[in-house]
Amino acid sequence: MEELTVDPFRAARLVLRLRQEGVTDDAVLGAMETIDRGAFVDDPELKQLAFADCALPIPCGQTIPRPAAIGQLLQALALGRQKEARVLLIGVGSGYIAALAGYLAADVFGVERYNRLTDHARQRIVKLGLDNLAVRHGDGLEGWAERGPYDRILFTSVIQHVPQTLFDQLNPEGFVVAPMVKDGRQQIARITPDGTEKWSGLAHDLPMLVEGRSRAL
Repeated sequence: MEELTVDPFRAARLVLRLRQEGVTDDAVLGAMETIDRGAFVDDPELKQLAFADCALPIPCGQTIPRPAAIGQLLQALALGRQKEARVLLIGVGSGYIAALAGYLAADVFGVERYNRLTDHARQRIVKLGLDNLAVRHGDGLEGWAERGPYDRILFTSVIQHVPQTLFDQLNPEGFVVAPMVKDGRQQIARITPDGTEKWSGLAHDLPMLVEGRSRAL
């Protein structure tokens, strides 16, 4: 089984940079200094950039976002250290964000539109021993009702609105976290089933969500 633990010196520098960009949640910082982003890319040259302040390319034209953006999304989930929540993740990509969420939550269920990325994420889940994660190929906007209800739903790409079908999969006290455009710039929205919104900053822009399930890749 591969190791997820990162080099302590590089991890300390990462945490310092994250704090400078507004990620202050100790649980999130603990996850990001423990789980190596390099374990979620295959190219050795890209592995060397795992601690760099940049997005990393992955197959299907997708990326692993810059660390500060990931940290801010996870911080908005407000999971703390109790590891009790069930989380639905829309957009699995390499599986890195799912692994971080799994460090913070009891269970994470991810939906990914690209079959190739879904297969790669499943392989990494097994290889890395991430036994509280499950992923499937599908349309993220439809969610994964069979595994609900969820305490949190997290989007990893920018959306225009949250469909009602996802609110229907939330616990009454739960909420959706999603990057959205407000006042002409990307911000992070936290939205409850009754429509209450709370907004927070996003350090770096994220790509727009592409709707539907990819049938070609």
